[in-house]
Amino acid sequence: MISEVVSTPSARKDYDDCTAKYGRYGIPVYLVVDPYAREVVLHTEPTSSGYSTAHTRAYGTGRLPIPLADGRTFPLDLDELPLPDPEPDTH
Repeated sequence: MISEVVSTPSARKDYDDCTAKYGRYGIPVYLVVDPYAREVVLHTEPTSSGYSTAHTRAYGTGRLPIPLADGRTFPLDLDELPLPDPEPDTH
C-alpha cells in the first residue's frame, strides 16, 4: 500500500500521475488523502493504466476498511484526519 497526502502544488500529480504509475507497477492499494477536499480516495485492483476501482469517502464518516495485500484489513479513522492550516490573513 502507498498513501499520499495531497498538498496544493502536488494535487494533479497525486490524483493523476501517481494513480497511473502505481497501478501500472501493480501496487495493490493506493490511498490519496486530500485535506483540502476533506476526502480520501481508495484505489484498488491495479491495471496497466491505473486502477479499476476507486472509492471516495468524506472526512468525518467513520472508519474506512482498507484491504491489505496479506489479507488483513486496516481501519482508517476518517473522523481523526487532520485539516490544512488556515491561510494567513494578509490584510
